[in-house]
Amino acid sequence: MEELDVVVSGLVFQDLVLGLPTPPRPGTEVWATDSHESPGGIANFAVALARLGLRTGMAATFGADDLGDRLWDNLSTNEGIDLTLSRKVPDWPTPLTVALAYDNDRALVTRGSAPPLSADDLIITSPKAKAVASHIGPWPNDWLAKAKAAGSLVFADVGWDPTEQWDPAVLDQLEHCDVFLPNADEAMAYTRTTSPGAALDALATKVPVVVVSNGAHGAEAIDGRTGERIAVPAFPVPAADTTGAGDVFAAGFIAATLWDLPLEQRVRFAALTSALSVTKLGGADAAPRWADLARWQQEHPEDRHLYALISAHSGR
Repeated sequence: MEELDVVVSGLVFQDLVLGLPTPPRPGTEVWATDSHESPGGIANFAVALARLGLRTGMAATFGADDLGDRLWDNLSTNEGIDLTLSRKVPDWPTPLTVALAYDNDRALVTRGSAPPLSADDLIITSPKAKAVASHIGPWPNDWLAKAKAAGSLVFADVGWDPTEQWDPAVLDQLEHCDVFLPNADEAMAYTRTTSPGAALDALATKVPVVVVSNGAHGAEAIDGRTGERIAVPAFPVPAADTTGAGDVFAAGFIAATLWDLPLEQRVRFAALTSALSVTKLGGADAAPRWADLARWQQEHPEDRHLYALISAHSGR
């Protein structure tokens, strides 16, 4: 594998997003107003990073089935993601998620099972990458320590716990991480706190940089090394589907970090990429390209700081 900017690892899904006028109720039928198929899960991270011009690799397990083949071809051929560290596994169905998008939010239904190969099985030797990113959870992620020792910046995110137990032991994996990027609900659940700010304070004792995204309420971040703490408002946009928005937010933050931008500009850029992603159906497929960011720039010339940021990095 050639040296990459970022290597990501986690579960990959095929997403089917249905845009609904109202939530479904038992005994009734709701006709979707729109639909879209898209890669999901850790692919949200990978596609968003690749579209921002970062050389991106992904370590994930794919089923050797029709869904897995389509996902593999889409990610490698259409998005240019390096899948050297990924594997196709026979007799294991690629997970499928149906996202029901309505009322500016979404509910998810997933058919799948734990993959037969873990990230530690896929990543035997630490990859040559400036940064690595992983969804952490109640499974081993020993490769993160190896990546940290090899000099990579380590970013972590966390997903929904279907058991709703939110085992605090998951946070022990932050020992080897430089940045943690949960959403507000996840941050509060894992820290047993009642506000995003309190969750931010609790997590800051475990990892150098914490960024808590909170949808339409914006995001908060703290750098424990410098004491800098900032809050950034969300960009007001019409939300069609919030699937994958947190992953796209994290990808924007990772890119801006590799560009050595100040903390506030990193969070603002992440908030913009996330905001643009929710205006379309789909997780990975809704991640903005530089053309989308340039279009936003033309429509909002008053935001000079982001104007300069987009102009400086859009050619990379």
